[in-house]
Amino acid sequence: FGKTEVALRAAFKCILDGKQCAILCPTTILAWQHYQTALARVGNFPVNIELLSRFRSPKQQKEIIKKLKNGEIDFIIGTHRLVQQDIEFKDLGLAIIDEEQRFGVAHKERFKEMFRGVDVLTLSATPIPRTLNMAMSGIRDMSVIEQPPQDRHPIQTYVMEHDNGVLVDAMKRELRRDGQVYYIHNRVESIQSCAAQLQQYLPDARIGVAHGKMNELQLSKIWKQLMDHELDILVCTTLIETGVDVPNCNTLIIEDADHLGLSQLYQLRGRVGRSKRRAFAYFTFRRGKVLTEVANKRLSAIREFTKFGSGFRIALRDLEIRGAGSILGERQHGHMEAVGYDLYLKMLSDAVSEKQGVAPPARVEECLIDVPIAAHIPEQYIENLSQRLDVYRKIAAVGTQEESMELMDELIDRFGEPPKSVQGLLDIAILRASAARLGFVEISQSNTNMLFYPKQLNMEVASYLVGKLKGRVLVNAGKRPYLSVRMNGKKPLEVIQEVLEISNFSENTL
Repeated sequence: FGKTEVALRAAFKCILDGKQCAILCPTTILAWQHYQTALARVGNFPVNIELLSRFRSPKQQKEIIKKLKNGEIDFIIGTHRLVQQDIEFKDLGLAIIDEEQRFGVAHKERFKEMFRGVDVLTLSATPIPRTLNMAMSGIRDMSVIEQPPQDRHPIQTYVMEHDNGVLVDAMKRELRRDGQVYYIHNRVESIQSCAAQLQQYLPDARIGVAHGKMNELQLSKIWKQLMDHELDILVCTTLIETGVDVPNCNTLIIEDADHLGLSQLYQLRGRVGRSKRRAFAYFTFRRGKVLTEVANKRLSAIREFTKFGSGFRIALRDLEIRGAGSILGERQHGHMEAVGYDLYLKMLSDAVSEKQGVAPPARVEECLIDVPIAAHIPEQYIENLSQRLDVYRKIAAVGTQEESMELMDELIDRFGEPPKSVQGLLDIAILRASAARLGFVEISQSNTNMLFYPKQLNMEVASYLVGKLKGRVLVNAGKRPYLSVRMNGKKPLEVIQEVLEISNFSENTL
């Protein structure tokens, strides 16, 4: 089941408990579609369902608002009209925000202010960084739907230069299997001429046009024709982006896909592949056009993220790149660059634990290793900056030999045999983790000596080291205690490994 099914079941349970339920949608089309779905699913039960959007006349809206206040309506589905000042509920139990990423913080906070103490369920395939961060840090609960509906297939995705021949063949193939096509042309001024051109290529096809400047009657009529299979091809703008569900539409073509954002592309692709049939998505850009680096990355990512649940990974990458936003303010991204992502999450986790009355988890102090060896990822090995940063993050998280070997296998598979400097990085990562566990906070080299700085000097371990490395160890118990170990011509990493092994043995046996 998808997000809509979860929402409908939650709404029905709320209504059975004698409460009212409201669904807030970003567009009139999505609200109308949820209204039709709700009528089909729970219309046979004694539940009063209503729609509040510009698809209702002012007189109808006034009547609906009055019934809401009196408690005559159990289930209301609406657009931003639901957060206006004149809306009052008799006893609201559940507020559902669909396609949450399309609303500003002000709208969502206004929605919650109106209904203090009301349960709130937000739905999104690609949540904004602020919401995702709040969920992952414990401020909100989060559930992820990872299992696709039965017999669903991943969408076959193509990124290509615009080629009328290929695209017309794709549309003909879809029409031959009695399917329908979305054709995204995101310019209202030329959308009619685009539809006329397609009609020349496909004279027998029934082609319709939809865009945001059409009134509700026109849009409603077009949508009904599409749902009733009276149209074969819908030429439209990105107004179908949010949650539109037409199971028979299984081919999507987007002109100038390089102009759209990554989340937008993912949402649009989600409009097809909603049945048992294999779906196809064609993301095109103008022939001969040189794409910007950002556009190229977006299109590469949409081609890469084809598995079910990819929206969550896109959102996570968005969170890392753009920042988490302000939890108490209205910024939906940014804000964490001042302290760095890892420190920000640690600070936030501690604050959440304190509010929950739980002791924050004990943290292992990290160890800084400063030795003159080659330990970096050359640009020649991994050219893409984001991939290089991603590998740096993975190496920093390595703590055992097994994890190091697994990561090394992954690097060989993806980028080929790594150079010595990458192996040096992995070796240092393992030593840092071992040193931190043994209580060392810094290891550095001074001429022919290695200096080991413990958080707290353990004289028993120090004595054991002096006995094992006769004549090589000097213990300084001053204000900042350290152990100085003479290298005797050995390499820095060999000396560190030697000292850590002896220290580990002494701690386990003494």
